[in-house]
Amino acid sequence: MTKALRWRIFVLQIGLIGILGFVTGFAFWAGNFATSQVRDQLTAQQIFFPPAGSPAITALPAADASAMSAYAGQQLTTGTQAQTYANSFIGVHLKEVAGGKTYAQVSTEALANPTNAKLAGQVATLFKGETLRGLLLNSYGWWQIGTYAFYAAIGLLVATVAVFLAFLFEIYRWRVSIKETPATRLTLPTGTRAAA
Repeated sequence: MTKALRWRIFVLQIGLIGILGFVTGFAFWAGNFATSQVRDQLTAQQIFFPPAGSPAITALPAADASAMSAYAGQQLTTGTQAQTYANSFIGVHLKEVAGGKTYAQVSTEALANPTNAKLAGQVATLFKGETLRGLLLNSYGWWQIGTYAFYAAIGLLVATVAVFLAFLFEIYRWRVSIKETPATRLTLPTGTRAAA
């Protein structure tokens, strides 16, 4: 390998280590930022799962009761908890409000019957419930993005270390090749005889 080519490889490796190092740091920061924001906002809402064995859990369908029981009595602070609460608790209760109809469907009916107090109450309940459910699922989505950013950061860290180790290996090989280079031969001018 020529000296010029070796220097080009060194420069490329140093540049790659710098870029990977920056992106790794940014991914760690982004993952931490997203999950911290979600945790802080959810914690501030003071939402708690119903206690184990409470009617609020036992009245749910079996799959939803099982999902809710995993967090029974805990404060809702993570994205995965937000998803469970949104789908297995709020979502189940919203289906009971108007026989499984959505906010949009009930709202359309209420607009057609503006004097129907029952429909107006269902619209208000569905609107509030779907809004809260949507906010919790949005928290879950950002929690997932933060988690994926953290996993990407780990992968990038491994790549950064691999490139750095390759760089150190190249320096080692270069140093070894300098020592292994045979000494320049001394040739005597023509007509000169070596002493016997």
